[in-house]
Amino acid sequence: MIRWAALLFGLAVAGCTSVQTPEPQTRVRVIEAQLPPAKAFSATRPVAPARSNKNIAADFISLHFALEGGTTLPVFTRFETPITVRLTGTPTPSMQRDLTHLLGRLQREAEIDIKQIPADQQANITIQAVSQEQIQRILPQAACFVVPNASSFEEYRKDRRKRKSSWTALRSRERLGIFIPYDASPQEKRDCLHEELAQALGPLNDLYRLPDSVFNDDNIHTILTGFDMLILRTAYAPELRSGMTREQVQATLPTILSRLNPRGDALPAQEVSATPREWINTVQKSLGSRSSARTRMKAAQRAAQIGKEQGWTDHRRAYPHYILGRMAQFDDPQEALQQYQIAMQYLRATPGTDIHQAYVTTQTAAFALAQGKGPEILPELDRAIAVMTRAENASQLATLLLLKSEALNQAGRPKQARSVRLDSLAWARYGFGSDVVVRSLMQEVAEAPTTNNRGG
Repeated sequence: MIRWAALLFGLAVAGCTSVQTPEPQTRVRVIEAQLPPAKAFSATRPVAPARSNKNIAADFISLHFALEGGTTLPVFTRFETPITVRLTGTPTPSMQRDLTHLLGRLQREAEIDIKQIPADQQANITIQAVSQEQIQRILPQAACFVVPNASSFEEYRKDRRKRKSSWTALRSRERLGIFIPYDASPQEKRDCLHEELAQALGPLNDLYRLPDSVFNDDNIHTILTGFDMLILRTAYAPELRSGMTREQVQATLPTILSRLNPRGDALPAQEVSATPREWINTVQKSLGSRSSARTRMKAAQRAAQIGKEQGWTDHRRAYPHYILGRMAQFDDPQEALQQYQIAMQYLRATPGTDIHQAYVTTQTAAFALAQGKGPEILPELDRAIAVMTRAENASQLATLLLLKSEALNQAGRPKQARSVRLDSLAWARYGFGSDVVVRSLMQEVAEAPTTNNRGG
C-alpha cells in the first residue's frame, strides 16, 4: 500500500502538503511557546464489523489476492514465524509512542505474535524514518510506502527494479521495509504506521467498497478499525499458511470466521457490487495534481455518473459529489453546498458512515457560520466532534473544534469559545504538526469559512 499525498475525502491529511513559512522561525518559536502542548490519543475503542461473514470472506479474498492496480496474486502470503520489528533512521518520539501503542493493539486484537527489537538487530520488518524529499524522489505522489525484501531505504533504492522487489513474485513474507517521513506531522506518521504495517502483515489491496477500513484509498479511516483487526487475525489463523491458493483459502474461511466472529454467521449477506476500474481511474484522475482543473472536474462528474449507472446508494455514490463540492468551493459556493448535500443524502442512508458524514459536516458547518447560523449547528458539530474523537483523527477534530469555537462566539458564549479554541490548538499540533499550519488554520476558519481550502 502507498499512502498517497493527494486530495482526500475531507480536510488535508497532515504532512502531505508542503507549507511555505510566512515569517522568520524566531517568531514561530515565540508563538509556539504561547500555544498549549500537543494532545495525543490514548485508549482506542474499535467497533466490531456488523456484517455477514459471507461478505467478510469475500472481502478477505479480494484484499489478499490482488494488488491495488488490479494485478492478481497467485498465492496467499504471510509471516510464518514470530514477527520482529525495528525502528531505524531518524524517528521522532511520537513515532515510537505510536508504534508501541499499535504493536500492543496487534497483539491483543489481532492476536499476532509481534514485538519490537533494538534497531541494530536484524528484523522481519524494518520501519525506517526518512525525509519526505527522499520518498518523493522515488515516488513523487507518495507520503509513505512498504516494499518486500528490503531492510533499508538504500537497499530498496538500488534494487527496486529487480524481481526481489515485486509483490507478485512473493511466496512468503520474511523481510519487508516500511519508509515513513520523519518530517511529517505526528498524525501523518501515525497514519502511515497503521496503513503500512497492516499491509506488511496482511492485505496488499485496497477496496473502495469498504466503508469501515483503512484498506480503502479514500483514506477516511486513519487507524486500524475493528474490521481491519479481524482481517489480520484471520490471516494469522492456524488453518492458513503461505503458498495456499485462492480456492484453498476460500474453503477454510467459513470455519475461521465462525470461530473469530460468531455473530457474523447470524447476519444475512448483502449484495455488494464490484467497483469498476473506470470509476477508480476517474476518481484518481479527479484527485490528481498534474491535471488541469477542468480535466479533474470532468473526471469527478464522470465518476458520479458511473455511480448512478451502477445503481449505488452507498458511500461510493457520495464520494464524487464531495470531490465536486471541494472543487466548487472557491468559484461557486452554492454549487459546492449542493454537492455536499447530495453526498450527505447517500451517507445518511448508509449504515457505518458516521466518519464520512463528519467529514462533510466540517464543510457544511463553514457555510452555516458564514450565514451567522452558529447557534443552530452546535449539536451537529458536537456529534461530528464525538465521531472524530473515537476515530482518533486529530486534524479533523482540531478543525471541528475551531468551527465550534466560532459557533459559540456567534451564540454569545465567548468564554466557552476561548476554551474550545485552545483545545483545538492542542489537537492541531498533533494533527497538523507545524505551528505555521496551526495559525493558518485559525486564520482561514475565522476569516473566510466559505472559501476555506484546508484540504479536501
